[in-house]
Amino acid sequence: MLMRTDPFRDFDRLTQRLFNETARPAVMPMDAYRDGDTFVVQFDLPGVQADSIDLEVERNVLTVKAERKNLVEGHEAVVTERTSGTYSRQLFLGETLDADNIDAEYADGVLTLRIPVAEQAKPRKISVGAGEGQSRQINA
Repeated sequence: MLMRTDPFRDFDRLTQRLFNETARPAVMPMDAYRDGDTFVVQFDLPGVQADSIDLEVERNVLTVKAERKNLVEGHEAVVTERTSGTYSRQLFLGETLDADNIDAEYADGVLTLRIPVAEQAKPRKISVGAGEGQSRQINA
């Protein structure tokens, strides 16, 4: 199971707008859903080059970092609504996910991660002895 990590994200966005701060990394929007035995997480990263994306897992914490370069640097900006700089997001991965087998794909500005459910967390059949050498199967 995936758990949300940043309860103050909206507050941070508001203060950045009010004070035009750039010290805290920008947030990347995310969708997450379960597809069978896999959790799928998608991040919107428009304008980011694939080689600037960095994924790291440490103690069931997945960190996604990406950088979008400022394309108007050195020019007189008329309007600058698109943020540039470093984006960072952390997800806490539950014990039931297999963090060693994460698959990542980046296409059309969307980073898609596929995180399989760990084998030990999947439902399995257990043989139960019914006495006199007989056994039957039940779902665990």
